[in-house]
Amino acid sequence: MLQIFDTIISLDLLEECFLCDLSACKGICCVEGDAGAPVEASEIPQLEAVLPIIWNDLAPQAQAVIDRQGVVYRDEDGEFVTSIVKGEDCVFTCYDDKGVCKCAIEKAFREGKTGFYKPISCHLYPVRIAKYNDFMAVNYHRWQVCQAARLMGKRENVKVYQFLKEPFIRKFGEEWYRHLCRAAEEVVS
Repeated sequence: MLQIFDTIISLDLLEECFLCDLSACKGICCVEGDAGAPVEASEIPQLEAVLPIIWNDLAPQAQAVIDRQGVVYRDEDGEFVTSIVKGEDCVFTCYDDKGVCKCAIEKAFREGKTGFYKPISCHLYPVRIAKYNDFMAVNYHRWQVCQAARLMGKRENVKVYQFLKEPFIRKFGEEWYRHLCRAAEEVVS
């Protein structure tokens, strides 16, 4: 473990390889799981604001869930998570012509229709953040559905922290990420 400011970071982020391979996994991380993706309270208004922009990209079943319970619910731990359809798909999923599950919010962002990328927990995956009183724990979440990403990361020699540069900067800032890169250099050497 290492500490940068108020974060405690698992060394796995510096040592393990990871590079998403959507052609292999088909975006299954947005479908499987025991709950929706974690959402920060400050993101809920952004999710609600983007709805009119992405509404037609959402499945009718997702629209019905949103109409019934909203864009988020509280999981068994009392945390906000994205609403899900029948215990599977996140309500914000959409599928391309190859059957790959994608995020409708990210799609709208890439098309220049919104300034909101997607919830930070989704952007940071396979990292999960746990908040404690005095610090945040930044941990690598190993999930079998991401085996292809681990293999591709190893093949391309991309570490978890390198793969997640953009979302780490979005969450913690440039200075934090520079410290992380310096720590990675020390760990590797």
